[in-house]
Amino acid sequence: MADDLVSINLGMLTILDTLKVGQVHSVQYCDDAFLKIRRAVQDQEPYDLLITDLSFKKDHRDQDYPSGEALIEALHATYPELNIIVYSIEDRIQRVRKLVTQYGVKAYVCKGRRGLIELKDAIQVVNNQQTYISQQVASAISKKTDLEIDDFDILILKHLSLGLSQDQISQQLKDDKISPSSLSTIEKRLNKLRIQFRANNAIHLVALVKDLGLI
Repeated sequence: MADDLVSINLGMLTILDTLKVGQVHSVQYCDDAFLKIRRAVQDQEPYDLLITDLSFKKDHRDQDYPSGEALIEALHATYPELNIIVYSIEDRIQRVRKLVTQYGVKAYVCKGRRGLIELKDAIQVVNNQQTYISQQVASAISKKTDLEIDDFDILILKHLSLGLSQDQISQQLKDDKISPSSLSTIEKRLNKLRIQFRANNAIHLVALVKDLGLI
């Protein structure tokens, strides 16, 4: 388990104890999680499951993996057979989709009133070689919402939601040294997104993508 909040760790420990999970290790840093997983593989006693949050508060300690997503990306590349459950308050559809489709996350559970109950269900489902996604983010893997939208689109939409004009977005990307940054590229991307989401205008587009949890 990787989570920097002791109270969350205690709740997860209770669930794992209920499920009669024999050996459980808890860490508060993603780097520690990676090192433990690597050492376990070297000792030929690999872990069956990692449960991790996505957000970890920064402190005095430098980290190679400052977030759960960075940890998951590294583990997927090095130990793709490891089962991973995300247990997080994050509910943006685009981020959930990326973790499941690109990094092979087996379950995504949203923290909340029913979080621990769902986590228990998720552990059992993953143990049966199936996938579990909390209902509030289930559309992340639905074919009906399989949108052709990437991180660059999301960035443009975020700037648009802050009230920036297309000219200002172009300049902001240039200032941040992000390419492509031309005005024509911004215009084409936003036109594509308006058509894709069937939005009447920029305000309508921002409202739609916010409703979907993309920004």
